[in-house]
Amino acid sequence: MKIESILATKSSNVITVRPDQSLKDAIELLVEHDIGALIVVDELGQPVGIISERDIIREAARTETVLAQTVARVMTKDLVVAAPQDDLGAILQTMIAGHFRHLPIIDQERLIGVISIRDVLKVQLDEYQGEVDTLTEIIEDQD
Repeated sequence: MKIESILATKSSNVITVRPDQSLKDAIELLVEHDIGALIVVDELGQPVGIISERDIIREAARTETVLAQTVARVMTKDLVVAAPQDDLGAILQTMIAGHFRHLPIIDQERLIGVISIRDVLKVQLDEYQGEVDTLTEIIEDQD
């Protein structure tokens, strides 16, 4: 299965933040949209990083003035990304190995979505349930 199959079930609206915005702004966006990470984009809308709930919590543990800090100070700058045609199994391995819960999806140098570990696991669970249902039918038909 390919990532594009997950993207087809999700909103194409990717919530983003700029590097110069405050962590307070980022937190408000995370809460407002009930999401766990934001893609950080430059003035041209190109991804330059990612900031997650965990990144903000780590910064809060280091400094008392966390809300005044900028996104640029806390974001992860070395983005690991995927493409819509990438295999879901390979992406899951990348996410597990890198301890990523969110992965930006880039197509022709354009941000088109974000896949979460929850999205990947839900698809796999649905596939396994389909296999269980098929095997159950086969067993019941033999009785």
